[in-house]
Amino acid sequence: MKGSLDEGLKTALKRLIVEECDIKVDIAAIGDDDTLFGSDSRLGLDSIDALEISIAVMNKYNLLISDSKELRKVMRSINTFADFIQPG
Repeated sequence: MKGSLDEGLKTALKRLIVEECDIKVDIAAIGDDDTLFGSDSRLGLDSIDALEISIAVMNKYNLLISDSKELRKVMRSINTFADFIQPG
């Protein structure tokens, strides 16, 4: 199943982001297509958060994202992130 169709995976990713970045947001308030980083993001995540998230993803899913351009593309939203982890 493609990651963006897997509600369990998307919920796990939201929880991972909230916990790793220590942000006070209810995971239900994070939309699947919401921008995660940048000025358009309601979460206020920055490059340090991206590093923390990428380390957590490496530890949990055994996936390494080493290129910063790829990282920005992968972590654009919960849906793009889930599709990277579980391509389908």
